[in-house]
Parts: sequence; C-alpha cells; structure tokens
Amino acid sequence: MIAFKPRLLTRRRRKAARRDRNGGFTLVELLVVLVILSLIMGLVGPRVLGYLSDARSRSAKLQIDSLGAALDLFYLDAGRYPTQSEGLNVLIKRPASIDGWNGPYLKQSELPLDPWGNAYVYKVPGERAPFEIISYGADGREGGSDDATDIASR
Repeated sequence: MIAFKPRLLTRRRRKAARRDRNGGFTLVELLVVLVILSLIMGLVGPRVLGYLSDARSRSAKLQIDSLGAALDLFYLDAGRYPTQSEGLNVLIKRPASIDGWNGPYLKQSELPLDPWGNAYVYKVPGERAPFEIISYGADGREGGSDDATDIASR
C-alpha cells in the first residue's frame, strides 16, 4: 500500500486554493478559445451570408407574386390592367378615371419596396405577359449577377 504524506496533500490544496483565489484564465487559454471561435466563424459565416441573400431573392419573388395577384384582381374589377402612367399606385389609391375600382387591393398603405429598398418596376405590356413587375436586385440597375440579378414576374 502507498501511504500519503499529509504535508504533500496540504501543499497541493494550498496551491489549488491560491489558483482559485486569482480566478480567470491564462492568456494561452483565451487565445485557444479565440482561435477555435474564429475557425468556426470562418466555416459558418459564408453559409449564413448565402442564406441571407437567398432569403432576399425569395422575398422579392413572393412580393412580386403578391403584386401580380393584386393586379389580376384589379383586372377583374376594371376590365384592364393599370396603364404605365397609372402604375402600381392604383392598387392602393382609387384613381378618378376608373369606375369599377373596388380596392384597395393591397393591405399596406404604401407600395412595398423590394428587399434591397428599391421600388419595383412596372411595365405594360410585358415581354411575355400583359404586364411585368421587376426588381433589379441589390444594385438597383438592370442586369447583374448574384445579389444584383433581376427578378421578374412570370
């Protein structure tokens, strides 16, 4: 059997108690934690930013579809789509020139902006349909790629 020396045990306890009184972490421990956190952020950060840009594009598509549905309701009431000069504002405010207006066709009191803060572009007639609603993406200009890709109604 091994016998413990009482003095050795008390020295260890005193040393542990001294360390507990000081509290905190050593510089090396903090640096290791910072390195680990930076490695995790380096791997996770780009994915999170990718999800954010995808979410904005999806949001723009949903808003464009909602505006398109409101335009279809306007068409059922007025018998035509709004002219280029009337624009999308007729979905919210009644124009004097339309008798069959039964709106507002949107719940908002103002036209929504795209997820990048730009106004939607309304074209009559559209290239493939009676109308076209376009968001020019992050740059707010026609054309572009990635976040700046144009998103149009179908």
